[in-house]
Amino acid sequence: MKTALLTLDYINDIVAPQGRIARCAGHVAERGALAAANRGIALARERQWLVIHVKVGFSPSYVEMPQGSPIFSRAGQFQALNLQGDGTAFHPELDVRAEDAVVVKHRVSPFYATALEAVLRAHGIERLVVAGVSSTWAVQAAARDAHDRDYRVVVLEPACAAADEDEHRASMRQLAAIADIVSQEQLEAL
Repeated sequence: MKTALLTLDYINDIVAPQGRIARCAGHVAERGALAAANRGIALARERQWLVIHVKVGFSPSYVEMPQGSPIFSRAGQFQALNLQGDGTAFHPELDVRAEDAVVVKHRVSPFYATALEAVLRAHGIERLVVAGVSSTWAVQAAARDAHDRDYRVVVLEPACAAADEDEHRASMRQLAAIADIVSQEQLEAL
């Protein structure tokens, strides 16, 4: 089955402790989510799966930012998620390479108004392995949208994080109805 690994929002503003909206940074560190993501990336490369890194961000004018969105509306005020700033750079520990695809999104879902689906279709992808932050928002949105687009969805649980463990666990329980929630060992067995 043609497979792609999708990493979500492992950017400085979100996962680094000094990030401007680092609500998940503590949980990322506590769970070792970046190291788990890198193990998933290494497996994907070994198996010649497509690796796609997604980041959320806006131009310096924040023209793409949804004005009525409670989750994004204060990004401009904090100068968070500015695509020309260091905050939207991938975390330095994440193994991003030139041959990987990079998708920029302006909403929670990596599918909304992005090139993601075109990249997946161009490569004949049937199964999507999802890893990222936050479990509650980006991971759920990606898994739900991928499911509704008829991809087989696998969530690499150790590589995901949220604001805290309770929020993360609740997300994984919900997603289990539409996705396979797997450990690294289970991913290796695919």
